[in-house]
Amino acid sequence: MATQPSREANPTIDPGLALATRGLRKSYGSRLALDGLDLSVPTGVVYGFLGPNGAGKTTTMRVLTGLIHPDGGAIELLGRPFTRRDRHRLFDVGALVESPAFYPYLSGRDNLRALAASGAPTPARRVDEVLEVVGLRERAGDAVSRYSLGMKQRLGIAGALLDDPTLLLLDEPSNGLDPAGIVAIRETFRHLASLGKTVFVSSHLLAEVQQMADVVGIIAAGRMVREGSMQELLVSEGIVRVRVEPDEVTAAAATLARLTAPDRVTPSVMEPGWISVQIAPDRTAEVNRSLAEAGIYASGLSSGNDLEELFLTLTGDAASTDPDGTFAGIDPSLGRLPSSEVLS
Repeated sequence: MATQPSREANPTIDPGLALATRGLRKSYGSRLALDGLDLSVPTGVVYGFLGPNGAGKTTTMRVLTGLIHPDGGAIELLGRPFTRRDRHRLFDVGALVESPAFYPYLSGRDNLRALAASGAPTPARRVDEVLEVVGLRERAGDAVSRYSLGMKQRLGIAGALLDDPTLLLLDEPSNGLDPAGIVAIRETFRHLASLGKTVFVSSHLLAEVQQMADVVGIIAAGRMVREGSMQELLVSEGIVRVRVEPDEVTAAAATLARLTAPDRVTPSVMEPGWISVQIAPDRTAEVNRSLAEAGIYASGLSSGNDLEELFLTLTGDAASTDPDGTFAGIDPSLGRLPSSEVLS
């Protein structure tokens, strides 16, 4: 029988957080999807939830919305413990998990009316208000079967906003949206956060998350590997990337570890010869000098505090072992796709 999350078993959760988990675990047979996941989501922020394929993001979203039950750990929702007996409290939560499902023969407006009738009491005017927010007011009378992917996604976001929730849980909300729609959604989420609401966004669009999120959590293999404010992470977790000859990687990594720490030096799995060092970008010259003093000469050097660089550095090993497979891409040294042996 699954262990019930409880405050007593995990007394360290801050009751002031909008959303928190401690030691969250979930397995599917022999596959461990969540391995003691700790989340701390402050109130009134946009929180970017990031991780490679297979990291446990969607499983986390399903657990948080009561679609599946965890095997262990604790969840607190809006300051109180959340268990399978508290599903009525999800009336305070708006959610969009995976692809939204609608009645294709009904109009967008009628789909929202049906959704409103199944939840907490909702004023009739609220349907048109959320249609306006997501830019579907003019197409609200059309059957959903005539909607594009982006329009269906916007209708899903409208459904999540129906009850004017305190907390929004959104899985890939920008999926299918054009650039203008992505910008509009970003501004909407930022506005909701300014009103004191909390927006929890799982996304693969790292550049968009960097512009939108106040706080970010990066998971790999079902565990949190880095969490904190976007500004602090990008300042403290700056990345310097250096390229050496592949047969010098081990020696170069040992040399660079003396500048920082062994766990902050990561040879690339996908790009032989490249090494990422978590170190302040203004120490780039020091990185180069240390290698030269060790008789190792860099053929490439770059620095920055880009979220994509940080993400790849923290999750590189987990992404390369994703059970669903990793996109191989083009071998930059050959200018062509990998051989059929690699792709098979």
